[in-house]
Amino acid sequence: MHYGIIAAGEGSRLRQEGVELPKPLVNLDGRPMIERLIRIFIGCGAESISVIVNEQMTEVRQFLEDLVPTLGVPVNIVVKTTPSSMHSFFELSRLMEGKGRFILTTVDTIFRARDFVSYVEAFRDAPADVDGMMAMTDFIDDEKPLYIDVDSEMNITAFRDTAWDSAKYISGGTYGLSGPAIGVLSECMDNGVSRMRNYQRALVEKGLRLKGFPMGKIIDVDHAADIPVAQDFINS
Repeated sequence: MHYGIIAAGEGSRLRQEGVELPKPLVNLDGRPMIERLIRIFIGCGAESISVIVNEQMTEVRQFLEDLVPTLGVPVNIVVKTTPSSMHSFFELSRLMEGKGRFILTTVDTIFRARDFVSYVEAFRDAPADVDGMMAMTDFIDDEKPLYIDVDSEMNITAFRDTAWDSAKYISGGTYGLSGPAIGVLSECMDNGVSRMRNYQRALVEKGLRLKGFPMGKIIDVDHAADIPVAQDFINS
């Protein structure tokens, strides 16, 4: 399996709240969160890892360049400032094209390693006609959650901005995708689509078969107060 990390955000909210380190370098369990992700991926048998950081994150770039020689796994570092996570994904997609299934996540998506392992195994073992598998969580603590509607077999039928009476899951910020999804991404870029949630809607509209995978509790680190919560969570 190939993996990608979107770490190109500016982390402006954390800076405004007094966190001096760039978000990817914030320490969670004795190591920067971006290194934690990379080592989880390696533990899942990563064939390659691709990371995008923005041009202002010179500390993150240097950290990765120092880390890569110690890993024993090919790591591609893309340095580019992009207007959105979807644009960052587009830059990484060029490194994923033609490699079969891959998993993409944002750097501030915090999950337990064992839950992620189960997700990877489920996506790896999914039937060939499954074009993607999205991590879902029923822990809803996001400022603007993206709700996921699934049928009885966990096929995704819709992505919605607002909840409904039986709404249970939201997007966990981790996306298992394959070649057809890259084709839809290119179309979205050509059509001026600019948000990951709208791209995900386009996947459904284009008829791709997407499965949802409940991955337990997932936390986003958006504010300074989220950091100790994330630390306690992964150490619990």
